[in-house]
Amino acid sequence: MTDSRRRLGLPSATGLVVASMIGAGVFITSGFALADLGSPGRVLLAWAVGGAIALMGALCYGALAARLSESGGEYLFLSKTLHPMAGFLAGWLSLLVGFTAPIALAARGLEAYLPLRIRIAEGPPGPWIGTSAIVVAAALHGLRRAPGVVFQTAVVGIKVALLFVLVAWGLPSLPALEAAPAPAFSLPAFCVSLVWISLSYSGWNAAVYVGGEVRDPERNLPRSLLLGTLLVTGLYLLLNATFVYAAPLSKLAGQEDVAAIAAQALGGAPLERFVRGVVALALFTSISAMVMAGPRVYARMAEDGLFPRVFAQEGDVPVAAILLQAALAILVLWIATLQDLLGYIGFTLSLSTAAAVVGLARLRVREGAERVPVPGWPWLPALFVLATLSAGGFMMLRRTWEPVAGLATLAVGALLYALIRRGRPGGGQVR
Repeated sequence: MTDSRRRLGLPSATGLVVASMIGAGVFITSGFALADLGSPGRVLLAWAVGGAIALMGALCYGALAARLSESGGEYLFLSKTLHPMAGFLAGWLSLLVGFTAPIALAARGLEAYLPLRIRIAEGPPGPWIGTSAIVVAAALHGLRRAPGVVFQTAVVGIKVALLFVLVAWGLPSLPALEAAPAPAFSLPAFCVSLVWISLSYSGWNAAVYVGGEVRDPERNLPRSLLLGTLLVTGLYLLLNATFVYAAPLSKLAGQEDVAAIAAQALGGAPLERFVRGVVALALFTSISAMVMAGPRVYARMAEDGLFPRVFAQEGDVPVAAILLQAALAILVLWIATLQDLLGYIGFTLSLSTAAAVVGLARLRVREGAERVPVPGWPWLPALFVLATLSAGGFMMLRRTWEPVAGLATLAVGALLYALIRRGRPGGGQVR
């Protein structure tokens, strides 16, 4: 990729990280976590642990991105550090799980916070608001890069400012609630909630997907990951403290629009309308960020011969890949529910990120400390992998079908890779 494409600076890269992270999860996950954990304090603990894991991941990915500073994310990392098949599987997961399902999740959250329904020809209601949001995001990023980047950076700043306004108003207004007796602590339940919460943090790696378009990537990519993750972690803890203590547990547990319920309890209908508007803005920018980042992975795979050539990036933006991303996200939006998406995405992405950090360790051993400096080596990468895989393992024990679906997705990807390699004996190598 030529240097002329490196037009994204540190603010734009950091804004992409923030926009990708602040999506549907922070506004819906705590309701489900409250139902499982039975205590606001435990929910906040899970958010703190999730933030610590995300920060460890950001530091590890920063080391990877400084050494491998092209676009492609886990596809590029795993292809270079482990094996081309591992890279292909990571790209396959990006297509279905890393971006398609999270875009659908954010669009489904948009439906929950803007409960307007459009009926066509007397038929049943459908997720038309979410569908429209995906189409608009695809048009925004599929025509030219500059307008989409400018819009993304500006709106992310507005979104973060409004969320801090909500926190500044909400925290001092929290009512004095009687503490209900909490059930016995369950480690498997905590880990399932942690997988869901880790999904809300998952955008901490967003900048690596457009690494080939970032100026001075060895400096700006690691900084954008760390700055974005630190900002969002602090904001998440403040937001969730506002949400989980705003109303009795019985009103919040198991609810998907927990932020709106909390706002109603704190400030009545006016505050609820304000929160719904802020959340809608946050969800749309999350959709926009993922529609911008995800197609860069498929474009890179197409350039390497592991995806149809039509999806390669020939000009300013990978138009065909963006259209594919939008179409798949709309399909998933129409067939999946919120809670199903949370478990499936969270478990499967944990495997991909853990594998990328294993690849970092292998790269460090192979090339040495001077070429691949890693913060906290070797304990920080090891702790990230252990925490990520442990939470996924407990989820397999507690909720069976989501992990099975994730492993089945990997199996289909492995079969597809074998077929592609058989059809292209000399192809499929990452350049």
